[in-house]
Formats: sequence, C-alpha cells, structure tokens
Amino acid sequence: MADPRADAVLTHFRRSLVVLERSANDQDLLLAIIAVAEAVAAAFRNGGKLLIAGNGGSAADAQHIAGEFLSRFKKDRNPLPAIALTTDTSVLTAIGNDYGFERVFERQVRGLGREGDVFIAISTSGRSANVLEALAAARDIGLTTVGLTGTSDAAMRALCDLTLSAPSDETPLIQQIHITAAHAICDLVERELFS
Repeated sequence: MADPRADAVLTHFRRSLVVLERSANDQDLLLAIIAVAEAVAAAFRNGGKLLIAGNGGSAADAQHIAGEFLSRFKKDRNPLPAIALTTDTSVLTAIGNDYGFERVFERQVRGLGREGDVFIAISTSGRSANVLEALAAARDIGLTTVGLTGTSDAAMRALCDLTLSAPSDETPLIQQIHITAAHAICDLVERELFS
C-alpha cells in the first residue's frame, strides 16, 4: 500500500513541474522578466534603487530579493541598493497604528522612493490593499512600477508599468514562480552591470 504522505509530496512536485513548464513556455512572462531586469539595471546604473514589498510569503520573497542584490547572486561584485519595505517593525507598527495597515508600504514608498527608482510589488492575488496603495504612490512619484502576481491580477495590472503573472491561481505555486523569476532577474542584472 502506498504511503499517502508520499502521494501528497509527489502531487505537489508534479503540480510544480506543470506550472514551471507552463512558465518556461509563456513568451509574455519571459519578455516581462527581461523588461524588469532592464528597468532594474537602468535604475541602478543611473543612481537609483529598488524598493520591494509584499505580505506574508511575499514579504519573505521581498527580503530574499533585496538580499540577492545587496549581497550577491552569482558574482562577487559591489552591492546594489535594494530595500525590502517589510523588515522594520518599528516603521511598520508606527505607520499601521497612525495611518492603518493599508498604508504601511505607501508611506515608505513616499519617504524613500525617488523618480527613477523601481518598485516591485508582490501580491499573489493582485488585490492586497496595502500593495495597491504603494503602487499608486509609486506612480505618483515617478517610480517604475512592477507587479508580481498570479492569473487574477486585474486590480494590480492597472497600476503597473510591467507585470509578471505566474500562470496559476494557487498561492504556493505562484510564489515558486515569483522567486524563480526574481532569480532570473538578478542574474540578468548582474550580467548587464558586471559582465
């Protein structure tokens, strides 16, 4: 008799493989990844920075991406200015307390963002209120706005210059594609700036 736990694990891996394969064959997604890498590299080249935000697992992804740029991805090189807006508990709780949770990223974008910077907003649903508020603020200021989401992204897409839509509506699978795409972006930026 098969172990049902093993079946559950295999099912997850198989579903992941399907979404990865679908992503690898999604020409729009591949072109969007290249366009985002170009925008991020241009911002860094011109003295700008990268701001990144998301909730829950997407907050962890924001921190992961910032770490790849500030430390290194594949190459030993100078650090690149990337800030995850998810890490400072004093800032998050002050803004949340004074202005409401929906503004925890918006206030940071307004305080830290400058025209020419890039803001990557991560929301698997494309509907996170605090992410949408931050995107609107970023557009007001003149940042290039990038959305990482899944297939249900109508609200987010309207606020983004560039959108990476993972071809799934399941949060864990969307997150897998987001971090894979982010690694591809890091690789392209390093090649562009430090080849």
